[in-house]
Amino acid sequence: MIPALICALVSVSVADNALDVLYPDLEFSRTIYVTEDGPRLTLVAEQSKVVSRRGGNVTLPCKIQRDQSLAPSRKMRIKWTKLTSDYLKEEDVFVAMDYNKKSFGNYHGRVHLQSSSPMECSLVITDITLEDYGKYKCEVIDGLEDGTVVVSLDLEGVIFPYFPRLGRYNLNFYDAERACRDQDAVVASFDQLYDAWRGGMDWCNAGWLSDGTVQYPITTPREPCGGKDTTPGIRNYGLRDKDKGHYDVFCFTSYHKGRFYYLIHPSKLTYDEAVRACQKDGAQIAKVGQMFAAWKLLGYDRCDAGWLADGSVRYPISRPRRRCSPTEAAVRFNGFPDKKHKLYGVYCFKGNN
Repeated sequence: MIPALICALVSVSVADNALDVLYPDLEFSRTIYVTEDGPRLTLVAEQSKVVSRRGGNVTLPCKIQRDQSLAPSRKMRIKWTKLTSDYLKEEDVFVAMDYNKKSFGNYHGRVHLQSSSPMECSLVITDITLEDYGKYKCEVIDGLEDGTVVVSLDLEGVIFPYFPRLGRYNLNFYDAERACRDQDAVVASFDQLYDAWRGGMDWCNAGWLSDGTVQYPITTPREPCGGKDTTPGIRNYGLRDKDKGHYDVFCFTSYHKGRFYYLIHPSKLTYDEAVRACQKDGAQIAKVGQMFAAWKLLGYDRCDAGWLADGSVRYPISRPRRRCSPTEAAVRFNGFPDKKHKLYGVYCFKGNN
């Protein structure tokens, strides 16, 4: 926004006898303040945060409020960008000027302006992805007038801690990003971890977050997890070297378009047999993120340990009972058994075409 107070720095000679005697060659500067009326163009957002889910559509609100004396300009530019977690960079999303419109990167073909009125700059995003989560800036420039407003896009979903078959504390930041993607998820943000902690998440192993920090949530303080006399909260290791630091990771996933299920099979299976059994059923062996999403968001409950795509064996319990996670609802983890062991069933996922 162009500031209401304009400062003009003017260099003038000051006729001051005393100063002229002391500093005969010195010129002095005087600041002249010119006051204008307040801004004639502002942007407003009816909501500072909107919530959606993967695969859904959403409208990020942004409307122009302007002085009626300002004539509309065909050269008015509307630009939407996505902010990084540290606010230091912006990713181009969409720009429009008159009849010229352009979308960028992964947003190409999925974004457009809501055109209900000339003052409407709201952005519609369709077929939302996990990567769309974050903060967006709406910016309008009309001649010398401009305005900005920031809107957050949150996603319904679930956060889960993850480490691979190699064991705990084996992922640098880039390995962590790949690990989450491989499990149908993305690296979680601090806000997502904080919301999970407020919901009761307690995990004593430090993991990467999307901003490059390493943290972990504690609801029940105890000696191996920062000390039993500490207060509950998010334990923070701070920023770590993304190449040399090795930790676990917190992943985030949301609703999926498809069916997650336990495959009824006459016998227990090795890992390779499990993969083929899902394929024979027209599906793929399920990923860890798909199990967590089905458990948390759909209430999926099954007391049968089964193979997943990463070679781990897990089972989801939403109704705790004897012999099936009696103390809490959780995704139970049986580790990474030898893939040749013929001891488990399999969970499959069949996507919607």
